[in-house]
Amino acid sequence: MISAGISVQFGAALAVMIMPRAGAAGVVTLRLAAAAIVLLLLCRPKVRGYSRSDWGTVLAFGVAMAGMNGLFYQAIDRIPLGPAVTLEVLGPLVLSVVVSRRLVNLLWAGLALGGVVLLSGHGGGGLGFGSLDPLGAAYALGAGAMWAAYIVFSARTGRRFPQADGLALAMAVAAVISLPLGIAEAGSDLLVPSTLALGVGVAVLSSVLPYTLELLALRRMPAPTFAILMSLEPAIAATAGFLVLNQAMSALDALAIALVIAASMGAVRSQIRKKATA
Repeated sequence: MISAGISVQFGAALAVMIMPRAGAAGVVTLRLAAAAIVLLLLCRPKVRGYSRSDWGTVLAFGVAMAGMNGLFYQAIDRIPLGPAVTLEVLGPLVLSVVVSRRLVNLLWAGLALGGVVLLSGHGGGGLGFGSLDPLGAAYALGAGAMWAAYIVFSARTGRRFPQADGLALAMAVAAVISLPLGIAEAGSDLLVPSTLALGVGVAVLSSVLPYTLELLALRRMPAPTFAILMSLEPAIAATAGFLVLNQAMSALDALAIALVIAASMGAVRSQIRKKATA
């Protein structure tokens, strides 16, 4: 989970650099198409022997993936990366509260929520959510809802398909959905060699590596714990912004990161205790 978070957020920082060349929809298309090609070549998934329900799960996973990526990149085209990730992570946090059956998880979710709210000012000049473009904020919240759906269907896909076969098929579905939008916005700019090369880099960092790692993680931990651990994303995004985009972190940002990390550690420890007493 930690490795997946680092990969996806540094990939997002790279994507910010490409957006002036291909636009938000164009970057999404490059990312998903390149990731789909890589995964299909590596996994060579079988397409026979699966039920209609299996294919329905893959389709839903692909739709959630396309929606999550498309809405998120529309958001960061309008608002800073830090607030966008902070708003987006509210989706998994809400999922953790809804699905959780333990009172202690409400505490950790609340602590993580406090951290991401404090982090909302990062990258936005300390102005917080109040100064954000309303449409951009709405896109980020929509991306969070699709992120929650992604978690649910990623877990189901991992149980129904071996290795990363289901992920490869779902990525292909997401790429097909995003392709018309990317072509409409960027057109032939998508074929510029330097843009293509950067798009492949974003695909590997933001899709191939993190989605594969998350799929493996969801086979080893329950969805509520996974969702709370996703609250690390704003902290990792702040670090990526500092290292790649030269975005400085304030003392308030540092406090927010500490709260989010504490919540994630608490979630893991409570899950370990639950298994130990089971």
